[in-house]
Amino acid sequence: MIIGVPREVKDHETRVGLVPSAVIALHEAGHQVLVEVGAGVGSSLPDRDYKEAGATLVQSAAEVWERAGLVIKVKEPQPREYGYLRPGLVLYTYLHLAPLPELTSRLLEAQVTAIAYETIREADGSLPLLTPMSEVAGRLAVQIGAVYLEAPNGGRGVLLGGVPGVAPGNVVILGGGIVGTNAAKVAVGMGAHVTLIDRNINRLRQIDDVFHGHVVTLASNVWTVREALRHADLVIGGVLVPGASTPKIVRRDMLPLMKKGAVMVDVSIDQGGCFETSHPTTHTDPIFFVDGVLHYCVSNMPAAVPHSSTLALTNATFPYLLALANEGFAGACAAHPALRQGVNTFQGQVTYPAVAESQGRQWKDIATLL
Repeated sequence: MIIGVPREVKDHETRVGLVPSAVIALHEAGHQVLVEVGAGVGSSLPDRDYKEAGATLVQSAAEVWERAGLVIKVKEPQPREYGYLRPGLVLYTYLHLAPLPELTSRLLEAQVTAIAYETIREADGSLPLLTPMSEVAGRLAVQIGAVYLEAPNGGRGVLLGGVPGVAPGNVVILGGGIVGTNAAKVAVGMGAHVTLIDRNINRLRQIDDVFHGHVVTLASNVWTVREALRHADLVIGGVLVPGASTPKIVRRDMLPLMKKGAVMVDVSIDQGGCFETSHPTTHTDPIFFVDGVLHYCVSNMPAAVPHSSTLALTNATFPYLLALANEGFAGACAAHPALRQGVNTFQGQVTYPAVAESQGRQWKDIATLL
């Protein structure tokens, strides 16, 4: 198989879909890897490392997309890449299609086989390709929130850890999954007062056990969220419904109750965001204010730490990529049920129910199409 690795074009997206060590493994398995010149530079992975690993360096993204049977990326295709989509292409990347009907339509029209990292699900319910970036984003969210709480950056001038004689900042985390748990680790480590809200009582019990009472756990409902927001200095949105649009946990009418200069970091923005006032932002223009509350809604947060993020991501994506290369798309889907769950579009059909529901489309089970 010919596998293509184009350079990412989303704003400040400095991660790359494949690392040199993976190129070596694919090359030894008999596959050809095309890497666009400069694709790994943002992740501190120079072209020479790819060349030494056995990759073929090509000068243009167009050549990568045209020659490769499978293209591996980090982020969903951007409008400038839509022209590269074509029948027979297998695309393996984060897609987050639920809030992106235009991209979904383009993939369907081009009859692209699109495999979304975020919906590959193992039998135990885990999301192995979403987990590493959720770990990064959860930890990063507190770091980012702490910076934007500084007065020169628009925040209310609160030090999360406080100092002797001064109370620490209040961090409210919505969602007790991978993002929320990792955010809690960093926030507790910084000395903040941490409250975590989730609707799953058993998950709250687990978090209480893990943090030995250092995190206040609350059952999610409108009243609980509203009251927590009143006291919050930093709010982190880590709500996830796999493959579907994120429910709006923080409503518009709750913001006037919050402190001026409080910071909200919506890690859920890839799936539409869990704050009603959220809209996607970029690393170039990351923040906006609503009712004096600072919103940070960058849709590719882990790109701020690309070297760490790329290594963590490719550790998870590579085993499935190798299966696709060695066994072909149909064979890999037959042998690996988790991979089958990742297929979002195939032969002009939506094949993931949550995406179809979010966009009011029909869907077909991939098993009936193979």
